Amino acid sequence: MNPKQILLKYTLKHWILVVSSIVIGFASTIFNGVGAILVIPLLISFINPENDILKTAPQIIKKLLSVFEFFSVDTRFFWMFAAILLILILKHITNFVSNFLGTYLSLIMAKDMRIDSVILLLEVDIDYYVKSKIGDIFNRFMSEINRAVASIRNYINLIKIIATAFMYLAILLSISWQLTILSSVLGGLLGLLNQYFVKRAKKFGEIITVTAKQQTNKLLELIKAGGNERYELESIVEDIEAREKAGLDAQTNNAVIAPLNEIGGVIIIALIIIAGRYLFNEQLQALATILLTYLYVLFRALPIVGQINSARSSLLGDVSAVEVVADFLIRDNKPFMSNGSIPYQRLETGIHFDNVQFSYPGHQELVLKGIDLWIPKGKMIALVGASGAGKSTIADLLPRFYDPTAGRILFDGQDLRDYEVKSLRKAMGIVSQDTFLFNNSLRFNIAYGLTDVSDAEIVAATKRANAYEFISKLPEGLDTEIGDRGVRLSGGQKQRLAIARALLRDPDILILDEATSALDTISERLVQEAIDELCRERTTLVIAHRLSTVQKAYQIVVLDKGKVAEIGNHEELLAQGGHYARLHALQFSDSKEADSKNREDEQKRKAYLSYEARSSLNSLLGSLRLVSEDLIDDSQEKQEILEESCSSAMRLLHIIEDYEYS
Repeated sequence: MNPKQILLKYTLKHWILVVSSIVIGFASTIFNGVGAILVIPLLISFINPENDILKTAPQIIKKLLSVFEFFSVDTRFFWMFAAILLILILKHITNFVSNFLGTYLSLIMAKDMRIDSVILLLEVDIDYYVKSKIGDIFNRFMSEINRAVASIRNYINLIKIIATAFMYLAILLSISWQLTILSSVLGGLLGLLNQYFVKRAKKFGEIITVTAKQQTNKLLELIKAGGNERYELESIVEDIEAREKAGLDAQTNNAVIAPLNEIGGVIIIALIIIAGRYLFNEQLQALATILLTYLYVLFRALPIVGQINSARSSLLGDVSAVEVVADFLIRDNKPFMSNGSIPYQRLETGIHFDNVQFSYPGHQELVLKGIDLWIPKGKMIALVGASGAGKSTIADLLPRFYDPTAGRILFDGQDLRDYEVKSLRKAMGIVSQDTFLFNNSLRFNIAYGLTDVSDAEIVAATKRANAYEFISKLPEGLDTEIGDRGVRLSGGQKQRLAIARALLRDPDILILDEATSALDTISERLVQEAIDELCRERTTLVIAHRLSTVQKAYQIVVLDKGKVAEIGNHEELLAQGGHYARLHALQFSDSKEADSKNREDEQKRKAYLSYEARSSLNSLLGSLRLVSEDLIDDSQEKQEILEESCSSAMRLLHIIEDYEYS
């Protein structure tokens, strides 16, 4: 789909609005032209009421003024003035309606493009996101669509302007074809001069598109990095300055066109006056009305040349945006996941990876090499192995983020690709290391996507996920706003929130992707308890880095370089003395040293808390003794001591809570 097809698609979709806008705009142009034709005769009637303008007016004006031949010469001026006033009102009404339709058309087309974009982004395969930058997508969705819609509206305006130009040309030809030929030649020369600025507008538009994309990408990367990459500042500033400079140059370029055409128009009118004097020298007095009318109509028509050039300049400035949006909305160059026709209900027997092979799109190297794996219903299967062994890839194949390159994944003997993707994913719960949370309340995040969920159900889910305790201590409870991506919560709290979300959905199949790998010891214990609750009697696939979290798994699958190296439970794999046993020995030797250091740090922390508690208690008792034995006479000093006692009590309370948490 090329840019012209994109414009045509969204224009034809709302062709009634487009045609209405053009027709009403042309009606406004006709009123404008008729009003322009009648102005000079009106002035002549006012200056010299005795002059019968019906005898000296150009032929086209005579036809228009024939309406007034039934009125006397004395009253003709007033009726002509009333007619011009009515035409002026009709012109502004039709112009307003045309502009309103154009604005509405722009809004509705932008809405359509964005809806189509969202549908595309929902349906496109995950590989598209892997290869695309989020800044590119965001920039296309927002600013580039706006510019593309502006381009469509400019095309419609250009049609109306060209129609206006032809109408004025017809009027000028009917008045004097000789002067019109001269005007057309001079106007053509002015148009050639404008061409230089039109070409510059296209170049500036391309610069704006490129710098806008770079600026958005770098800004989003800086935000994701936490704003700490100071060295990126200079690069972002350069992009901002380049875009603003291109925008300023584009506006300056467009601003030059109007005065250039105005000055050129004055020169053309001067040349027409000289030519008219030469052509009609012998009958100048008799043809004064013709010449004056021609000059006035020409004066009204000349700005149209500037409008055409300005519209062309804007179109070329936005053509790069149309190309970008066309590339964004086209489906032929993007990967899409095929959708099955069978609604997924529930797993009855189990999941079978039947000789599954997989390589990422655009790569030849196989990530999975002949995986043959059976996951029984209601059992937990754990995947362990070194980084790059293929653990996360297997997990991505279950919800059909990707399809196998070769082999099949069977659910109760049915090929996974035969199921509807939506119903399949709805039946799965995924808790990963990086939990995505919305900048909204806890209630919204837990119940996201569900309707008619009661607070009692949400609270029950948070209790089972070990999240209720910290939620109940928050000032606003479930209504607490958690910030962008849950920035106001700790890692463990985020994970427990994700588990509560999964529990509320009661998924048939559960995927846990290193859900506890980035947590401290205490948070890991709480999250692991919540995971144990979540996994109960569910078909679960666990990707684990810490082997301590999967020792109770029904089976542990050890992956090595995309192949299944070992399968068995914890005791069986240790007895084999293979990959798992070596990984276990290495990990637990490191963990013993870490546990020893953690215990030492914990003892130091408890000693510190004990000292702080005694200090706060002594201070509190001393202050209370002074007040209770009435040893202070000054009431202000007594008030200060009471406030200090209150502070000591609060500090002591916090220390006790901290000690209990430790």
